[in-house]
Amino acid sequence: MQTEKYFYLVSLGCPKNLVDSEIIAANLLEAGWGLAMTPDMAQLYIINTCAFIPSARQEAAEEINCASQWKEEEPERKIIVTGCLSQYGKDIRKEFPQVDFWAGVDDVVRLPEILNGAAPSAGCSYLHSADTPMLQLTMPHVAYVKIADGCNNCCSYCIIPRLRGKLRSRPMADVLAEISGLVSNGVKEIIIIAQDVTAFGMDRPGSGDSLAGLLTQIEKIDGDFKVRLLYTHPAHYTDELISVLAQSKKVMPYLDMPLQHISDRILKAMNRHIDTAGIKTLLKKLRQNIPGLVLRTTFITGLPGETEEEFAELEEFIREQKFERLGVFPYAPEPGSKAAAMPDIPSAETAAARAEKIMKAQVARMKRRSTALIGTQMEVLVDQIDEDIAIARGVWDAPDIDNVVYIVNAARIKEGDRLLVRITSRHDCDLVAEKIQKIKK
Repeated sequence: MQTEKYFYLVSLGCPKNLVDSEIIAANLLEAGWGLAMTPDMAQLYIINTCAFIPSARQEAAEEINCASQWKEEEPERKIIVTGCLSQYGKDIRKEFPQVDFWAGVDDVVRLPEILNGAAPSAGCSYLHSADTPMLQLTMPHVAYVKIADGCNNCCSYCIIPRLRGKLRSRPMADVLAEISGLVSNGVKEIIIIAQDVTAFGMDRPGSGDSLAGLLTQIEKIDGDFKVRLLYTHPAHYTDELISVLAQSKKVMPYLDMPLQHISDRILKAMNRHIDTAGIKTLLKKLRQNIPGLVLRTTFITGLPGETEEEFAELEEFIREQKFERLGVFPYAPEPGSKAAAMPDIPSAETAAARAEKIMKAQVARMKRRSTALIGTQMEVLVDQIDEDIAIARGVWDAPDIDNVVYIVNAARIKEGDRLLVRITSRHDCDLVAEKIQKIKK
């Protein structure tokens, strides 16, 4: 029997939010709802929001306004806002009286109940398992596996603990069961995510669970797949983890490690639990032990009290390290965070100008590196076919974050193919290549 009720789902923010959207969609489908591809055919408009920084909240507000216009056409339609904006505070809810339901972190699997009159929760304790129904919303050959939620790092500029709660890690056996299921369904790239994947297991002392242990067990899973790590914290790397990463045949030599700054004073003010010497020692050890390592990092400019000298120190550090991938955020005070109460906040214009200066140098660096790759061979995973062009990624690039490889003459190339290609040119920071052969494993 065909359903007569449909929901339209918008997922904003990071991949961690996307996993929650996959759970939301699956639970509504099990409750008898249908998934609408456009708002016009839906009776329910769900917006899974991010509220980490002001631009994320602005994006959420714009989407809520779009949903409000949709609702005005037929007033019996309903709007649900889920995710981090729901946890941000009751004051922000008053700005959007047109929203019918606000559902928080603990309501990920409870939307059918809430639609039937149950009260939303205000807690931050939910954690899904391998048995939780999920509708994969990514490309069929790529999947995100969220191994933990929440965060105990309490960086002074960040409100994630307030929005997502304390760190809570899934049991290692449960994570392995989810990954095994995805691999058996043809997933070729498993992207392990959390607010801090290197903190995995730290909230469960005595369990023996750790990221190093998890990766060791993933190595034993049969199948043609690779693993990528996102969101690692420099303070939580251990010699055991570095050894596992160096020896792994499954984990790609790509590490996403937000460093945020390099000045000792700024790092202390940020509450980053690591100093300048610790960061430099770690980076040297990683480079020495992991062949072909690609490091992605992010920095924040304009934190309260950041001087011209400290910014110059950051610039010099970036020049020395030659990071393969890098992003910069101008600091914006988050109400309720410790940093927002600190004195001497540089102007927004100063913070933005410093960020722009770093990114301009980084783009030039990436263009030079892309040019140097011309003539070399590379293994890539094909994500998309656009007419006669295949869009792929190599080890250096995470989906929707980094760069891509365009493969010309895409005849007989399919999404999900692993290919050996030859780099022929670059397009801005992206690469252009030709197929050599398909890789069969």
